[in-house]
Amino acid sequence: MASQIHMPGPICLIENINGKLVINPEALKILSAISEPLVVVAIVGLYRTGKSYLMNKLAGKNKGFSLGSTVQSHTKGIWMWCVPHPEKPNHTLVLLDTEGLGDVEKGDNQNDSWIFALAILLSSTFVYNSMGTINQQAMDQLHYVTELTDRIRANSSPDASEVGDSAAFVSFFPDFVWTLRDFSLDLEADGQPISADQYLEISLKLKQGTTEKDKNFNLPRLCIRKFFPKKKCFIFDRPTHRKKLGQLETLHDDELDSEFVQQVAAFCSYIFNNSKTKTLSGGIQVNGPRLESLVQTYVNAISCGDLPCMENAVLALAQIENSAAVKKAIAHYDQQMGQKLQLPTDTLQELLDLHRASEKGAIEIFFKNSFKDVDHLFQKELAAELEKKRDDFCKQNMKASSDRCSALLEDIFIPLEESIKQGIYSKPGGYRLFIQQTQELKNKYLQEPRKGVQAEETLLAYLKSKESISDAILQTDQTLTEKEKEIEVQRVKAESAEAAAKMLEEMQAKNQQMMEQKEKSHQEHVKQLTEKMEMERTQLMAEQQRTLDLKLQEQALLLKEGFKNESRQLQNEIQNLKNNMQRPSPLCTIS
Repeated sequence: MASQIHMPGPICLIENINGKLVINPEALKILSAISEPLVVVAIVGLYRTGKSYLMNKLAGKNKGFSLGSTVQSHTKGIWMWCVPHPEKPNHTLVLLDTEGLGDVEKGDNQNDSWIFALAILLSSTFVYNSMGTINQQAMDQLHYVTELTDRIRANSSPDASEVGDSAAFVSFFPDFVWTLRDFSLDLEADGQPISADQYLEISLKLKQGTTEKDKNFNLPRLCIRKFFPKKKCFIFDRPTHRKKLGQLETLHDDELDSEFVQQVAAFCSYIFNNSKTKTLSGGIQVNGPRLESLVQTYVNAISCGDLPCMENAVLALAQIENSAAVKKAIAHYDQQMGQKLQLPTDTLQELLDLHRASEKGAIEIFFKNSFKDVDHLFQKELAAELEKKRDDFCKQNMKASSDRCSALLEDIFIPLEESIKQGIYSKPGGYRLFIQQTQELKNKYLQEPRKGVQAEETLLAYLKSKESISDAILQTDQTLTEKEKEIEVQRVKAESAEAAAKMLEEMQAKNQQMMEQKEKSHQEHVKQLTEKMEMERTQLMAEQQRTLDLKLQEQALLLKEGFKNESRQLQNEIQNLKNNMQRPSPLCTIS
């Protein structure tokens, strides 16, 4: 979606209909038109806690996402609003507002868990909105975070060491922002003022002890610390008097609490300036069609009773994009060859050089637009298609050359054909005259430009078709002795054999050229694949290093707080991560 295209209000992306999640095709259509990278901000929290108000402010509006004014929750499913990013040029800000968790009308919280999981999977910044302070009740209400490993899989076939390993999730998961509404406490600890972030850090400290109560206390805190290394907290005063809360959409800033207005502005500024572009493993930026594919893959998995798998979603997306990348590469090749190729070419090498240049550009376009090409299947498809097109062009080149040469011969040798019909060579001395005129016309043919690769072969075939006429003229020429005629027959045979040998030599040279071209094509594929793999390896190592650094920070914090068992568990994750980082790069092979 270009910045000039305006989406006047939000639209339901995933509807919650009688406990079933249903994707809205109209919302997918909007996403499919957005070519820009996306910053995706999702907000989740208990119903009637003012989530939608914050999202409207991020959209730069007072109205949009439904606020409602009663205890009845308004947002069902997940609603989407795409707006031009106010701080990042050529980016789109996608706002996802979710239905309130814990809605008494729903009866069970099964869908709450899926809404929570989807908000995490689809966003680059995840906002958790709650009322009041961070106390045990607030933590208990955030129990969904403890279920994430039961709701989401990182890999399609995790081995035993990866099950429960948060490292695989951290690289996919969004940044975490906790917004505390109607916050009434003074921000201080030990008599000293603290920031909202420090308040969150203190609230996430674990409690020593091994009782069930201690475990329940620690579990959500531990999960937040493990899954969301980057955390931010904002507090908000009550915006206005309780009786006016239902009119929040219509109130101007000067009618609201001034502290609240400043806090909302600070929150929006942080989101605009710090929320990252949504990316997938390998640094792949998510645009509209990619988010569309992720939504479909995740919701379809849930609908089928499966767990949404991040790896499968990326691979499903890769299938679509890699197929399109092959088409783009072929289109580029066709365009280049169509613009630059003039048939027939003088030599085979001229055609092969042009093919190679066009092929190189096509491979570059494929790698620019493809990712996660498992077993290089799409690259092999491209290679096979380019090879077929090269062979087709070679055939077209030969036909164009044959057609041109046949037309030239027919035109140039008209005088000879006429003389044969008129019997000019059927008299004493006619044979020498026939040979002389044949040679003159042959030289005229050889001087013609752009005959192409079939010039010699077509000429040889034409002259061979005239051998019986030549032999008849020779045998009836009374000025030649039998001995001279025999010598002439042998000369013609030798000349014909020499021409055939030369043609065979040329054919072998062409075959050699084709073999060399095939090897050059293979090497070009390997070269560009190697560069792509090295780039992806560098990106993966950077991702893993960031995750490792965060894990080491968390481990140091756990040790400082005296939680040796938790630190040891984290050490296993750290060691697995280090082992993955030390694995040698796979060999670059295309068979």
